[in-house]
Amino acid sequence: MVFFPCCKINIGLDILRRREDGYHDIETVMFPVSGLCDILEIVPSGRSGVEFSSSGLAVDCRTEDNLCVRAYRAVEEKYGIGGVKIHLHKTVPFGAGLGGGSADAVYTVKGLSQVFGLGMDEAAVKDIAAGLGSDTVFFAGDGPALSSGRGEVVTPITVDNIRGMLLVIIKPPVGVSTAAAYASVSPAMPRVPLAERIEMPVDRWREVLKNDFERPVFAAHPQIARIKEGLYDAGAVYASMSGSGSAVFGLFRGEATMDVDGCGVPSCIGPLKDTFADYFVYHEVIS
Repeated sequence: MVFFPCCKINIGLDILRRREDGYHDIETVMFPVSGLCDILEIVPSGRSGVEFSSSGLAVDCRTEDNLCVRAYRAVEEKYGIGGVKIHLHKTVPFGAGLGGGSADAVYTVKGLSQVFGLGMDEAAVKDIAAGLGSDTVFFAGDGPALSSGRGEVVTPITVDNIRGMLLVIIKPPVGVSTAAAYASVSPAMPRVPLAERIEMPVDRWREVLKNDFERPVFAAHPQIARIKEGLYDAGAVYASMSGSGSAVFGLFRGEATMDVDGCGVPSCIGPLKDTFADYFVYHEVIS
């Protein structure tokens, strides 16, 4: 069976406090990017254990540490399933703050449930996903969510004010260590909760929605800061780094989204690709 794990962007990311267990409490809105997906194939092998292979973007970890493999082992331990072959074609950049690895892990859990007829509901998927990472629980659902705690407390939320807008994601050829990013932040409680600010008009988001990782990450990686500047220069209504980076996204509407050359590409994309020639550039219209 073949599955398509999509990634996400973070709209606003407040780091509220450092916890006694060493983690941080956060609040962020996670929004699924439906068109930017990896491809995951899972087939029974007739043998015990998991055989993992990959293609596309290089997977930068040992096989036994890959989140798909870890997800298989978690499901196998709980449900006693048989062996499988897993092939991952990697399209979503890693080290980007887009949650691609977490999505792969959760879709592996969902896929194994289908392949072996386990009948896992969303709660059962979340139970296993929570042991695989802080933002994995989000991918057990299928829509936007307000994530809190370490990111594992997920509450569905409506974000209809960006439907129909053009989303552009740009990632430079550098990654960002999430641990290093957390080590450099200064937690603070916002005066207005994120759940209220996200409901404001998108034209106000530039002044009211921030990502607390941007200050330390931009200081360490000026080229990431330049992406955000470039997106605003290209006409973005709102731009922000996603997660701890290094990907930055922009939301566009109006003239910047028009196909002026009749080639099916919004007018802002060509200049952005010229400016960020060696970078990953992706765009889709939010449905």
